[in-house]
Amino acid sequence: MDDVTYVLPLRREQFDDRAVAELARYLHELARHADVVVADGSPAPVRARHERAWGAPVRTVVVPEVPAGTNGKVVGVLAALAATTSSRVVLADDDVRWDAPTLDRALAALDGADAVVPQNVFDPAPWHARWDTARSLVNRAVGHDWAGTVVLRRTALGPEGYDARVLFENLELERTVQARGGRVVHRPDLLVVRRPPELRTFLEQRVRQAYDSLAQPARLVVELVLAPLLGGCVAGAVRARGRVRAVSVGVLAAVLAGSAVLAEAGRRTAGGVAAWPPTSALWAPAWLLERAVCAWVAVGWWLRGGVPYRGTRIRRAAHPVARLRGATGTLRGATGTRPR
Repeated sequence: MDDVTYVLPLRREQFDDRAVAELARYLHELARHADVVVADGSPAPVRARHERAWGAPVRTVVVPEVPAGTNGKVVGVLAALAATTSSRVVLADDDVRWDAPTLDRALAALDGADAVVPQNVFDPAPWHARWDTARSLVNRAVGHDWAGTVVLRRTALGPEGYDARVLFENLELERTVQARGGRVVHRPDLLVVRRPPELRTFLEQRVRQAYDSLAQPARLVVELVLAPLLGGCVAGAVRARGRVRAVSVGVLAAVLAGSAVLAEAGRRTAGGVAAWPPTSALWAPAWLLERAVCAWVAVGWWLRGGVPYRGTRIRRAAHPVARLRGATGTLRGATGTRPR
């Protein structure tokens, strides 16, 4: 693949032999198809061992110190973009595993877009990955999911890049492209493997993922309604009698079953049945109950100054497109047109 750079932002406090060995094999294979750049914000001794593990096929860019209140992943991406010149860029978390045919299809889709967003699929899929898969399936049903990777034209972001002072960096990138007049295409049929997080990381992500909804007000309102609605239904089912109890049980069952129906609709979208087993949708009620609680916790963190993230606090989830469009002023769009 000519003129393609694969950017992987990375930060690890300690060297993990097994994880690094697996990632090194992946990067070496990937280097046959693209220039591979690791933006490494790890401590210097760990970064040095990473470089030795990657070897010659992979270039390492040192990430500058991350200011308080900013997202280190974005700081790493911007450092890598400043050190490379390819016109097409693949941004990917360290748990993403592209294969060459799927990457070819994504790059081909750039012919009609400025950014292409695929769909992640956990492999392997322990119980907590199946739990999180339910979220992805519901997202597919009501709109689209966000992956830990994106393929874009370098011109889509412009020289300013995108704001690092946000938690939901994928949405911030997408909205920045749109604010510049670029076209973002979500491709739920492009299935890209993602390694599941450790259980501890999964648990830490629960509130952070709910915090992302602060950048999507309509979604946040729906999620905030869930806790009082479901709580009221449970109270009515336990304490009330007659019609009130029947209605409470009915509403509770309808909401929980409806989440599974939505997830199943997402599974049936764009060839998803080949990627996820039928039982995947059955995890949706559990995820819905989680989000009903975590949405309120997220609002609490917002009121306290922002969600804790890697030793700092980040207050904003992502900027609205209108604000980003105003920030770019009269910049020409990514496709050579005025921002629309």
